[in-house]
Amino acid sequence: MATAGKDLSHYDKSKLPDASKMRIGIVVSEWNDDITENLYKGALDTLLDCGMHKDAIYRYDVPGSFELIYGCRKMQESTFSVPGKRQKRVLDAVIAIGSVIRGETAHFDFVCQGVTSGIKDLNLNKTRIPVIFCVLTDDTHAQSVARSGGIHGNKGSEAAIAAIKMAALKAN
Repeated sequence: MATAGKDLSHYDKSKLPDASKMRIGIVVSEWNDDITENLYKGALDTLLDCGMHKDAIYRYDVPGSFELIYGCRKMQESTFSVPGKRQKRVLDAVIAIGSVIRGETAHFDFVCQGVTSGIKDLNLNKTRIPVIFCVLTDDTHAQSVARSGGIHGNKGSEAAIAAIKMAALKAN
């Protein structure tokens, strides 16, 4: 396993773009919520640590990982109030957080393929707001725990860093 014994969530804030004026949306699947809530916490903590304001981070909840596609599209198309001002603004990036754990049927394969393809399609649509893929696709619950704040760090944190970098790229 390529990640054995590695915590992949470390980052150097000094090498990241300024996130203080960014607005990020996070869409969180309620399925496997013990995992997705840890991923959300990792993303939120990282965004805040990198200078984002809490009121510039927006969250939608959806029932499952397959519904992340619609939730992310809805977030891409929405405008959000700017605190203290009478204006609205679109987001700079969206993070899709989900967890699909292999079961005894082919359902895992269909959901993983559909979500992956759907998120890819959102990145090609007209809004030009990047969607970051933070969907764990593990064989076991233990593997998901290891990647949502366990021995392998928190993929939510990694997604937050990717969102900051892609938002900066979008702004250029």
